[in-house]
Amino acid sequence: MALLNILEAVNKTLEQQLENDPTVVVFGEDVGYEGGVFRATAGLQKKFGEDRVFDTPISESAIVGAAVGMAINGLRPVAEIQFDGFVLPAYNQIVSHVARMRNRSRGKYNLPLVIRMPYGGGIRALEHHSEALEVLFAHIPGLKVVIPSTPYDTKGLLTASIKDPDPVIFLEPKRIYRAFRQEVPDEEYIVPIGKAKVVKTGSDLTIITWGSLVRETEKAIQELKKENISVELIDLRTIAPLDVDTIIESVKKTGRVLIVHEAYKSFGPGAELVSLINERAFFSLEAPPTRLAGFDVTVPLPRGEHHFLIKSSQIVHEARKLVHFLP
Repeated sequence: MALLNILEAVNKTLEQQLENDPTVVVFGEDVGYEGGVFRATAGLQKKFGEDRVFDTPISESAIVGAAVGMAINGLRPVAEIQFDGFVLPAYNQIVSHVARMRNRSRGKYNLPLVIRMPYGGGIRALEHHSEALEVLFAHIPGLKVVIPSTPYDTKGLLTASIKDPDPVIFLEPKRIYRAFRQEVPDEEYIVPIGKAKVVKTGSDLTIITWGSLVRETEKAIQELKKENISVELIDLRTIAPLDVDTIIESVKKTGRVLIVHEAYKSFGPGAELVSLINERAFFSLEAPPTRLAGFDVTVPLPRGEHHFLIKSSQIVHEARKLVHFLP
């Protein structure tokens, strides 16, 4: 066992997969010599050489396009997009080719590739460095979308993503890259894609969240516990595919649900979850399914970012309203 933070878990996982599978290659802007902006790939080029870990031109479309060609010819590329907001020039490649190749070829070709990128706000960054864009990928058939919240899950989910026969968008919440450490096994293991985690069990309210907001929700739960409010916390871990059974089972038990996410509220992932819950657990509900989400504005620059990011106090406020709701 090693005590790792999320960033270190990414690095150790990539190292292990490069060691175990000669078809794995890692690349992106500044990924090789510098080890990436956040040093997620530090030391990998020195150990595995420039043929396995290498820098690319500053062209996200070219990075993803090259990954398509590699994957279709037998490699398992792990491509890094330097920041989530920079992925938009590559969106055409992702939607037109990455997501569709299996369908287009009627199953003859599949693309076992991973596109990694730092995700979300919380580091007082510049414009296009703090987006939460999971819904842009989850909306597209043919893509899996993974967002870990702990070092243990990071290693298990990234391992599963690299081994998956189909493309995975792997979003790493940069706000908690170095926030805490956790024991992570040295040996290879897998956390299944598409399986949510019930972090805490409870009876009064279900809170569904993912990424860095799992930690904020855990802080809120400690406050709510003082008021004898029992919260069941679900960390989705995978946005696509959704673990529908875990979600519905929990909501039917508690009768109340709060969905917390950093992405913009309008047409966001919370809207899909509310619809799903209304369709499958409507008669178990004791209060309206509620979303606590990012404002429908461009993520502010550093001076105003704290107004945008969701805090535990907001989660506590919304949870109280739901638990004490009267028709």
